[in-house]
Amino acid sequence: MTAPTLLIPLFPQVQSLDVTGPLEVFTGANAYCASRGRLPLYDIRTASPGGAPVRTSSGLLLTPDAALEAVPVPEMVLVPGGEGTRSPQPEVVAWLAACAPSARRVMSVCTGAFLLAEAGLLSGRRATTHWARCAALAERFPDVDVAAEPVYVRDGKFISSAGVTAGIDLALAVVEEDAGREAALIIARHLVVFLRRPGDQAQFSNQLAAQAARREPLREIQQWIVENPAADLSVEALAERAGFSPRQFARAFTTEVGMPPGRYVARTRLEAARRLLEDTGAGIEETARSCGFGTPEAMRRAFLRALGVGPSEYRRRFRPRQPAATG
Repeated sequence: MTAPTLLIPLFPQVQSLDVTGPLEVFTGANAYCASRGRLPLYDIRTASPGGAPVRTSSGLLLTPDAALEAVPVPEMVLVPGGEGTRSPQPEVVAWLAACAPSARRVMSVCTGAFLLAEAGLLSGRRATTHWARCAALAERFPDVDVAAEPVYVRDGKFISSAGVTAGIDLALAVVEEDAGREAALIIARHLVVFLRRPGDQAQFSNQLAAQAARREPLREIQQWIVENPAADLSVEALAERAGFSPRQFARAFTTEVGMPPGRYVARTRLEAARRLLEDTGAGIEETARSCGFGTPEAMRRAFLRALGVGPSEYRRRFRPRQPAATG
């Protein structure tokens, strides 16, 4: 019995990490199976139009296994992104339109979602891409339900992920589905990453989101939220600070930032708490208070909802170990 084929189409100016990140996970799954006397999970192949080598956006030269037009319809497809998706890729799009509907699982990483959408495969479906390109995806393909926040989105057999490292999260989720949690956990530990971020976890930091608003008053409010997570960050207080009515502020903020003020505040506070837990020795109660949660229990609920672990477990996993004292 042969392993199902997992094909990665390549094209000029592809993002190398969109290819190699998931590849490390999928080849790790095969190694996991081999170590237990099992058959490999995936027959991983790459292909490009005409079988020609492609230069990635970082200058690496990738040599594909085959010509795209000559490969049989695979059981799984993973479409990487990169600068090359800003240019026409007619051969890749035509191949996707012809072959991907017959595959049992179709995945995209980062701006690879643009190629799936251009092939008509995301029409009427929910999908995501790199946070900086979500608006462009929604504008160019209005029939796609673009989710700007999740790390990855599943809609039937289609799974799309956000930028670059989110492709690893997607691949780990797929391996967990195919081989079980133990396999995904071992691979994640080997790659020194969290088992997998929940699909609905925010894909970008609030500091990056602070660049999203076009109007100066809203940008200033975003930065003020980041710098003052323990302050009164109610809509009323923020609106007064920005010179808006509460209703005007909530509407303008949501339109320009892509999420309501309350959600932005919650994520800012979570991010501030994560940094304290990773980088300082601050206690749980002190962290909850200084990051605006009020109580440790409120912070614990926020961590469990967003990350799947409580603050204490998060610190244990992510705070760097201190070197042993010498002398």
